[in-house]
Amino acid sequence: MQTTFIKPVLGVYTALFLLFLYGPFVVLGILSFQIGPNGGPQFPIIEWSTYWYQHVFGLTPPSRIAPLPIYEGLARSLTLAFMTMIVSTVLGVMSAQAFRTKFKGSDVVFYLIVLGMMVPGVLVGLGLALVANSVGIDRTWWSTAFVLHVVYTFPFAFLVMLAIFNRFDPSVEEAAWSLGVSPIKTFRKVTFPLIFPGVLSAMLFAFTLSYDEFSRTLFASGRDLTLPLAIYGTFSIEIHPNIFAFGVLTTLFSFALLAVYAILMTVSLRRAKRLAIQEDA
Repeated sequence: MQTTFIKPVLGVYTALFLLFLYGPFVVLGILSFQIGPNGGPQFPIIEWSTYWYQHVFGLTPPSRIAPLPIYEGLARSLTLAFMTMIVSTVLGVMSAQAFRTKFKGSDVVFYLIVLGMMVPGVLVGLGLALVANSVGIDRTWWSTAFVLHVVYTFPFAFLVMLAIFNRFDPSVEEAAWSLGVSPIKTFRKVTFPLIFPGVLSAMLFAFTLSYDEFSRTLFASGRDLTLPLAIYGTFSIEIHPNIFAFGVLTTLFSFALLAVYAILMTVSLRRAKRLAIQEDA
């Protein structure tokens, strides 16, 4: 009787959650197909058009609405996210590998690492900005903002890899060592292929968190704007449907990124399964 009651409640909760999650994307998608250049945010749509998508790519005639200043910001955000992904993932793998054995002060080190994801971004960004101004360091997206992004995303990569290593069977490595294989070669040939699904997850966390980060970047990037800052500077003055069109394109890019992640995850899991079968044989 209780199970019969819980299932409909969970179903309604899931439906409401999905509506809350994807409802704004649906609204953006509808409003992005308004006629331009004089059409503003209005509903219902009077006349459907792809004008604002063409406007994002600069394919429309000049009008009173300036093109979005997104291309340099997009390049900076992608570069910064890629740099952050590489560094945070490497640090996460190395740190989680170190935590496989208990060492003195490990509890303190653990909380110091996790602290980077717990401190509010506004406080961290403002604090770094004040320190940089005090010592005369120029704030740029590739230096000060990059440091803050790594401090923020590294704990996520570390926790993902820590969970992976907690389920890792060390007997596989011990078998390789018993055959005279060096620890470095064992990690490269045995350990890394088995933990690669976790590495992919850590990379996805680091990339998406850095790509979308606003508060830390606001205080640490200086005069060069990343994509979130450029978008905020645009719609804080006046909102046009080109923002909605770009939002839809950005969301589709995120879905494409998840699709690539799913493909790589499937391939890596199959490879890890083959390695496990070979070890058992």
